[in-house]
Amino acid sequence: MKRYRSSTQKRAALLTISLAFSMLAACGSNNGSAPAAEQTAQPASNTPAAANSAEPSKEAAIVEITVWDKPAPDASTKAVAEELQAKFDAAYPNIKVTHEDETQTPEKFLAAVAGGEQPEVFRPSFPKMQEYVQAGIVADITDLINASPEKDRFIDGAFNMATQDNKIYGVPLSMYSTGVYYNKKLFENAGITSLPATWDEFAATAKTVQEKNPGSVGFDILGMDWGDWHFEYYVWQAGGDLTELQPDGTVKLSFTSDATVKALQYYKDLKWTHKVVQSNVLQSFEENNKDFYSGKSAMILGASDSYNTFVSQGMDPNVIGFMPYPVGPAGVGPSQVGGSFWAISPSATPEKRQAAFDYIMFMSSKEAIETRLQFNKDNGLGINPFTVVKDVDPSRYVEGMPADFLSAIRKAAETQQLEYYLKSSLSPYVVKPIQKVLLDKNADPLTELKAAEQLAQKEVIDKYNKDILSKTGN
Repeated sequence: MKRYRSSTQKRAALLTISLAFSMLAACGSNNGSAPAAEQTAQPASNTPAAANSAEPSKEAAIVEITVWDKPAPDASTKAVAEELQAKFDAAYPNIKVTHEDETQTPEKFLAAVAGGEQPEVFRPSFPKMQEYVQAGIVADITDLINASPEKDRFIDGAFNMATQDNKIYGVPLSMYSTGVYYNKKLFENAGITSLPATWDEFAATAKTVQEKNPGSVGFDILGMDWGDWHFEYYVWQAGGDLTELQPDGTVKLSFTSDATVKALQYYKDLKWTHKVVQSNVLQSFEENNKDFYSGKSAMILGASDSYNTFVSQGMDPNVIGFMPYPVGPAGVGPSQVGGSFWAISPSATPEKRQAAFDYIMFMSSKEAIETRLQFNKDNGLGINPFTVVKDVDPSRYVEGMPADFLSAIRKAAETQQLEYYLKSSLSPYVVKPIQKVLLDKNADPLTELKAAEQLAQKEVIDKYNKDILSKTGN
C-alpha cells in the first residue's frame, strides 16, 4: 500500500477514513469471527518485568500516560485485565497509567485526535491500523521494536499489517487467520494422502471425497448474503481485488478485472461442472458450519477460531484439519487476517513514548498471555488457538487440539491480505453476481459482474468519490 506523503494526501486520508465510517463504518470489518480485542488479547514478551528498558528507580520522575484499554463493567475478562494492570503498576511505580474506556466507535477516536486528546496507547484493528498510518496518527516505533530483545518472539508475518515503507507502527496484540478446514476422516476414507495446493487439485479432491463418502458434500460454498466474504479470497488467488484505493482517497471498482472474472468462473465450475458443492447454495453460514461439524461436508472455509465452534458442537478434535488456501491462477493464496495492534500516539513526548512502549511490552509478555489463556480456560471462555508469538502454545489450554493444527494456522498467516475497501457498502452488489452464477448454469460471469459494477458505481462510488474530492479541494 502506498503511503501518503504530501499534506494534501494526508488530509485526503483523514477525510477518507471519516467518510468511510459514516457510510457504514468498517470497510474491512471483522468478519473472520474473531472475538473482540478485549476478549482475545493475547500479547507477547518474555516476562512482565522484562519490558524493554532498564528497571525504573524510585527516584525517577513520574511519567503519566493514558491507555484506552479499560474493560467494560460487564466484560467477561475484566478481572484478568485489572489483575495484569495492577501487576504493571507494581513493577513500574514511576509510570502512572490512566485507563480509559476503549471505544469501538471510530468517530470518537478521530474526535479525540482532532481535539488533541489522543491517548498515548490505543488498540486499532488491522484495517484501521493501515488507515491510521496513512493519516499520520500513529507513531513510527521501528527503533523501539528493533532494539527490543523480544522482537524475534513474534511469529512470521505478525508485523506485516503494521509495517509500511519498512517502518513499524504497532505491536501485534491479537490475530486470527483464515484457511480451509477439512475432515480428516472423510479424506482418509477417500484415500487422500496429500492436501490440494491449486484450484484444480482442490476441485479434484472435493470430487474424490464426495464420491468415496456417499451422502457427503465435497465443499460447502458460501452463497448467502455474506457471499463476498469468501469470494474475495478467490479474487486474491487470481491476482486481484474487488476495489482499489487511489492516492487521492477515491475508490476504483475492479469487479470486471480478469482476476474477478476468473474467480467467479471458478465458483460456477465448482457448482455446475465439478458438482462438488451443497445443493442449497444459499443456505446460511451457520448451516454451512453444521454441515462440517456433523461430518456431512468435507471442506469449508473458516477462521482459526472456528475450531472452538466445531468442537463445542461435538466434533472430534482429531478429525479437524486445517490448511492454507490452494493457490489460484496468480500462484498465491493469501489468508484474510484480522486482529488488533498496540499503537502509540505520534504526539507523545520521548518519555511518554518509552513509557507507553514499556506498558505494551509488559502486556505483551509470555506471562501475560498465559495468564489470560489460563483465565479463559478456568472460566469457560473461548480461546483463540492462534497467538502472535512463538513461545506460547495455546493448545495447552484447549483439550484435544491436534498438534498439527497450530502449525497449520500459522503457516496460513504467513501471506496476508485485508478485506476489500468499502466492503460494507459494496457487499450487496458483489453478492448478486455470485448468487446468479450459483443458481443459473447459463449465467455469464462477466455479464453479471458488469451489471453489478455499473450499479455500484452509480449508487455508491460516484457519490463517495465526489464527497472525497470536494473535501480535499480537488
